[in-house]
Amino acid sequence: MRKDVRILLVGEPKVGKTSLIMSLVSEEFPDEVPLRAEEITIPADVTPERVPTHIVDYSEAEQTDEQLFQEISKANVICIVYSVNNKKSIEKVTSHWIPLINDRMDKDSRVPLILVGNKSDLVEHSSMETILPIMNQYSEIETCVECSAKNLKNISELFYYAQKAVLHPTGPLYCPSPAGPALPSASQPQLKQYILQSMLCFMIYCLQDEILLQEEWRRAVVVPNRKMKPPCVKSLTRIFKVSDLDNDGILNDNELNFFQRTCFNTPLAPQALEDVKNVVRKNMTDGVRDNGLTLKGFLFLHTLFIQRGRHETTWTVLRRFGYDDDLELTQDYLFPPLKIPPDCTTELNHNAYLFLQSVFDKHDKDRDCALSPDEMKDLFKVFPYMPWGPDVNNTVCTNDQGWITYQGYLSQWTLTTYLDVQRCLEYLGYLGYSIICEQESQAAAITATRDKKIDLQKKQTQRSVFRCNVFGAPGSGKSGFLQAFLGRNLTRQKTIREDHKSYYAISTTYVYGQEKYLLLHEVFPESEFLSESDICCDVVCLIYDLSNPSSFEYCAKIFKQYFMDSKTPCMVIAAKADLPEAQQLYSLSPLDFCRKHKMPPPQAFTCNTEDVPSKDVYIKLTTMAMYPHARLRCMCSCNRCTFCICHNLLNSELLQSVKAKLYTAVLSRHMTQADLKSSTFWLRASVGATVFAVLGFAMYRALLKQR
Repeated sequence: MRKDVRILLVGEPKVGKTSLIMSLVSEEFPDEVPLRAEEITIPADVTPERVPTHIVDYSEAEQTDEQLFQEISKANVICIVYSVNNKKSIEKVTSHWIPLINDRMDKDSRVPLILVGNKSDLVEHSSMETILPIMNQYSEIETCVECSAKNLKNISELFYYAQKAVLHPTGPLYCPSPAGPALPSASQPQLKQYILQSMLCFMIYCLQDEILLQEEWRRAVVVPNRKMKPPCVKSLTRIFKVSDLDNDGILNDNELNFFQRTCFNTPLAPQALEDVKNVVRKNMTDGVRDNGLTLKGFLFLHTLFIQRGRHETTWTVLRRFGYDDDLELTQDYLFPPLKIPPDCTTELNHNAYLFLQSVFDKHDKDRDCALSPDEMKDLFKVFPYMPWGPDVNNTVCTNDQGWITYQGYLSQWTLTTYLDVQRCLEYLGYLGYSIICEQESQAAAITATRDKKIDLQKKQTQRSVFRCNVFGAPGSGKSGFLQAFLGRNLTRQKTIREDHKSYYAISTTYVYGQEKYLLLHEVFPESEFLSESDICCDVVCLIYDLSNPSSFEYCAKIFKQYFMDSKTPCMVIAAKADLPEAQQLYSLSPLDFCRKHKMPPPQAFTCNTEDVPSKDVYIKLTTMAMYPHARLRCMCSCNRCTFCICHNLLNSELLQSVKAKLYTAVLSRHMTQADLKSSTFWLRASVGATVFAVLGFAMYRALLKQR
């Protein structure tokens, strides 16, 4: 909504422009009228819409044409004043003033016009018969008001209509028919009551004067020559879908009351709610279904508001849901301010996930925990465009039919929040997050994580999303590695179209019982050198083709050039482990290279499996990202080094059986209180534990010496 309103009064000399302004200010007809009144500002607290209003007078005697043109360009609404007892001044409205104003305005940004018939105290007849054809000819004319500056008749109503034409314009809402009736004129005896009703929206007035309003709505008759414009219908349709919390196609009483509280800060009385539905039933056969308001009924109500001149009610709803005067969602609504400190990432908080879960649930009609193409299309009907392309299906987990699962749905939102938080704010705005969750803006859904440097110092992190950049020579198996993370083996990967491939993959892993998101990004350097975004990540994955002798050299080069001196943990993946291993044409073998640079040994990996590929390596990557300061030797799986031999020995059947027998023997022995208090018992237990430890250490040293 505009922060102020600028009203310009123009017209022929002696029609009473200045008198109208002075009568409004002083509330009495002036004895002496100057040639032109100075600009007057009416404070916000004394105007119905609580907006400052500037009233500007024009005098042909004191101002030049250039000054007039400047005032026309600055005005938000222009009142063309004529004298009801002067036919020449009425003729000048169409022959001079309207063409002059239109010539000075762009076709797409014409200001609304108000026709003002002054000096109604001098005649007994109305000028409406002459004015109606003019109003039907020019769509920019909002209404006509007859008034009298001398006896103060309808002076305040005149400026209220002018203010209303700016703050609640009719142009974006409906297409007026040439045969359509004019808005109520000041000559009608019911004008003051109409003005009062126009200032109050239907819902609020329902509480203030229920009996009067119920009678009025029972007598309501549709005027069929004011049809809403497509942008208005589109905007109200989105509002209906956002307000339809269970997505059943109707607004039940709870949803109508929530809508009422959201827009007008007060609930509806039960009887008033029933009266609204009765009006819809009376005029539409399919406006009410299962005692709820359908989309057609919802649109009908707003059409009725507009037809009865109460378009401020519709504008209140539109603006509450983020729309501007052009029926576009405002930038302030879609992109609220959000400060993200350096070296911090963005994640969705718990309330945001709950909201997204509710959105998923209300569109998953068949309850299969996946969104079919039709369900996905229905979900994104509140968007002006389809935000997710076919590549999303290859970025997150899907079911056997290729539909995005519940987990994949949340993963995609997590990915968007991490990579492009502004786009996430925009998407949440389309879904109505701030309205449904009753938050100031969708920025309340975002959490900025702690600086990564602080996490390293404290050796702990509260983050839930970790990024892994994947490097490797062409053909090394990077894409297969990403798709295997989503549970797709080589057979399923071959069905993916080339133009639907994604360079990202995101899913959840569990580290020590905690659910975390791991985001894999396949890096394709655009030049010989990597960019800052290519290097910035939580863990690095270096993939080489185990069967290609020239593949590892690229990984070694990337590591030594960019990550050897960094604190980012790195892991080497030996992809295509199902193929025969070839000796790498590099000075060091991959295992020796990892040992030299104190990295975990290469992890063998293949996606050429009958079942879903193993997720063990992804859990290890997530663990390294969570604890970059730790030396995770347990990641070795070569079965050749000392650690692996000892680890396998400790897990051998022989040792496990001995352990079980000792455990059984201890438990089966009936120990008395005397045994527990006996020093001899504890001495024997201590000696036994010491002997067992010494034998274990000796065995470890022997194996180490052998290696």
